[in-house]
Amino acid sequence: MRTVNIHEAKTHLSRLVDRAAQGETFIIAKAGKPLVKVVALGETESRQPRRLGFLAGQFQIPSDFDRMGSGDIADLFAGDTP
Repeated sequence: MRTVNIHEAKTHLSRLVDRAAQGETFIIAKAGKPLVKVVALGETESRQPRRLGFLAGQFQIPSDFDRMGSGDIADLFAGDTP
């Protein structure tokens, strides 16, 4: 990916915008420090696909999970504090 300094970006803005619109992505830097990434609108970021189930088998959910603490919760709604 190309990196341009901010002075060059100001000087050649039209040309850089045209190139970005054609799909070229670039970074604008100030004093060598990257500041922004320029991409064409509508272009999606290429991210790693989400891995579903990558924690499968590493923990177990108790069978009474949906009922855990139900007595305490009922007491709180009734105004009874433990």
